[in-house]
Amino acid sequence: MRLAIIIAICTASTLGGALWYGIYTRLPEIPMDHISQLSAEEYQQGELRAQDAITRRSPRLNSLLQTQDLKQGAPVFIRIFKESKELEIWIQNEIDGKFQYLHTWEIAAMSGHLGPKLAEGDRQAPEGFYYVAQTQMKPDSAYHLAFNIGYPNSYDRAHQRTGSFIMVHGNRVSAGCFAMTDYWIEEIYTLCAQALKGGQPYFRVHIFPFRMTDERLAQETQSKWYNFWKNLQQGYHWFEQKKTPPNVTVQDKLYQFSE
Repeated sequence: MRLAIIIAICTASTLGGALWYGIYTRLPEIPMDHISQLSAEEYQQGELRAQDAITRRSPRLNSLLQTQDLKQGAPVFIRIFKESKELEIWIQNEIDGKFQYLHTWEIAAMSGHLGPKLAEGDRQAPEGFYYVAQTQMKPDSAYHLAFNIGYPNSYDRAHQRTGSFIMVHGNRVSAGCFAMTDYWIEEIYTLCAQALKGGQPYFRVHIFPFRMTDERLAQETQSKWYNFWKNLQQGYHWFEQKKTPPNVTVQDKLYQFSE
């Protein structure tokens, strides 16, 4: 049996996401780079909180990136798969401009079921094609770190879907958002923030009910969302074939895809 004694001052976020400060003896399963040295007052300043996470997480991320000849600050692309509760990040290769798979993180909490978000308060996580600019980054989030995916988009609005403040965030609590552990959101946030800092004007977030293979979609022919998912599959196949995210527009209430 592994025993550990923790001597710490614990300052929690307003919704229970604890970070540990001060003197500590950490449990073996808690990575050392998750331990913040910020004071409680400093933690309340979002920019300091984000920079602290970036500083602590960059060494491990840089090692991961270097194994694939990628670098921090290059453009990123995110895909989320609700059925398997996975968030994956792809990084653009500066040689040919295509995106390479980097890593998959498990989504810790996600409410709702397969299918799109329809209305404010339905506790449903959306599906579709979104993007995140610098103004949507939330370093001062009550859920540790977060970014707003931009729901509703033009497709959602064309279908009279309502809702707001749909985030990828920490703290493991979800009421329609995609909640990660604080440890994992620090990695995801770092890669995204550094890409924006490096000049990417926005990064795309594509959200699917499941991996949109022909075989998997064939199991859903009786679903009321089958035609919607067939439209999503076009965007999924585009990236699978080209390894560059498509430009996404909306025409006649359908997603359209182009270079």
